[in-house]
Amino acid sequence: METTPDEHESALLHHKQPALRVMPMPADLNPAGDVFGGWVMSMVDIAGAIPATRRARSRVATIAVNSFTFKQPVSVGDLVSFYADVVSVGRTSVTVDVEVYAERDPENPVVVKVTEARLTYVALDDKGRKRPLPPA
Repeated sequence: METTPDEHESALLHHKQPALRVMPMPADLNPAGDVFGGWVMSMVDIAGAIPATRRARSRVATIAVNSFTFKQPVSVGDLVSFYADVVSVGRTSVTVDVEVYAERDPENPVVVKVTEARLTYVALDDKGRKRPLPPA
């Protein structure tokens, strides 16, 4: 059974800009007909790297997937939106929360939260070595 975000959460989404928005294609399906979890994970990593790169003002590398929860499957035809926010900053690292929502059924749109994750990225210099973050 699908659930929709509560009114407060739904209102917040309308005011936020997604870091990434994509529609999975048939090649992204597993044998059960759902989108591969690995596809979702790779999109979450890309979405999370966007604010991490902005904060680091350099390239970053994923150093940890702190948590990852699949709440509902993603289907072909879903418009999937990835919202990413920096939640903490260390000396060389940036931790980002990513929430993923799928908009289904274009005739009667329903928005459902499908995934949430927390990832940590490290800032890299031009030689690929860890480096301190610049001041905010």
